[in-house]
Amino acid sequence: MDPISAVLERVLEEVRPLDAGEVANYIPQLATADPDQLALAVVGPRGRVRSVGDDRVQFTIQSISKPFVLALALEERGLDAVLDHVGAEPSGEPFNAISLEDITGRPVNPMVNAGAIATTSLIEGTDVDDRTGRIVATLSAFAGRSLWIDESVYASESATGDRNRALAHLLRSHGIFEGPVDDTVESYFRQCSVLVSVRDLAVMSATLAFGGVNPVTGARVVSETSARHVLSVMSSCGMYDFSGEWLLRVGVPAKSGVSGGLLAVAPSQFGVAAFSPRLDEHGNSVRASAVVRTLSESFGMHLLDTHEGLGAPGVHVQANQGGGLRVTLGGELGFAGTERVAAVLRDLVGSASAGTPVIVDARELGRVHPGALSALRAEFDDMPEGFQLTQ
Repeated sequence: MDPISAVLERVLEEVRPLDAGEVANYIPQLATADPDQLALAVVGPRGRVRSVGDDRVQFTIQSISKPFVLALALEERGLDAVLDHVGAEPSGEPFNAISLEDITGRPVNPMVNAGAIATTSLIEGTDVDDRTGRIVATLSAFAGRSLWIDESVYASESATGDRNRALAHLLRSHGIFEGPVDDTVESYFRQCSVLVSVRDLAVMSATLAFGGVNPVTGARVVSETSARHVLSVMSSCGMYDFSGEWLLRVGVPAKSGVSGGLLAVAPSQFGVAAFSPRLDEHGNSVRASAVVRTLSESFGMHLLDTHEGLGAPGVHVQANQGGGLRVTLGGELGFAGTERVAAVLRDLVGSASAGTPVIVDARELGRVHPGALSALRAEFDDMPEGFQLTQ
């Protein structure tokens, strides 16, 4: 076992004794899950999937489908059109609450059921099969393999889904979506019934973590902008009425599902997924939540942790083969990082002989933010003749 997998195994064993919570029973098929199942998977930038525990067990994606259907809606409609139908504010209420704005009837966010149904209605499709096909194809692209629907779970969800149907009728009465209610609701039930493993969810998470590019297949699934929008909503709304405390304690965008899955994203670092069927009072997996919380503390995943690299990109000064000096930049150049680069250049101005050519080589930078590049170019306007920027 490689060192990273060994760490994952230790985390899993640390939380295994937790036995609080209950398996979801309001959908009959979910009530049959083995409550002792436990799994964890992570995927980094090179696309290697590391997983431990019951990592081959398949379960239905349930509400974890919501961020990915939102991503598809954003791709098809754009942010403004999506926001015309569903908001982006935390509800502070359970996932199945009637969380609608008083005047407009617009659902407060896409992560609660009402908002997810509205989002599903935005997906193009002439009927249930057409719309569902587009959704499943998108989920499959995020996972890097073909996914399919558990028909028995779908039938169980449809047979017991009166509350979701009522929410859909209420949404339609407010003009949030048009067309037959049943088409939208059945599409929603079917998207929730897609089968995944914890390994699939980790790949899906990593695709969001790396700006919409699947690190396993190398394919761009959605735009970087759409991925960022989705993560923003997940940060504040993904864990329902526990979202605020989750962000405080764990600090990563996450989404849970009532089958016991939990997906968390460390942007630009890795995707994480955990699975254990016992749920707490918020509908989030008890042990999967504990797993991700432990990883966040151990690996420094919190979004608001201090990251010195943005303010201190790599700067290496050496003699240039053709004469003069070469300044090689590495790492990531954020706006704050230009201060360090500018300080090095000013020191060179003060120490180098007049007329010494200086080449600033930015080709090894992993990422350059537009504001940082503009600031760096502005610095060159004040530099003596002979300073050159190579990108």
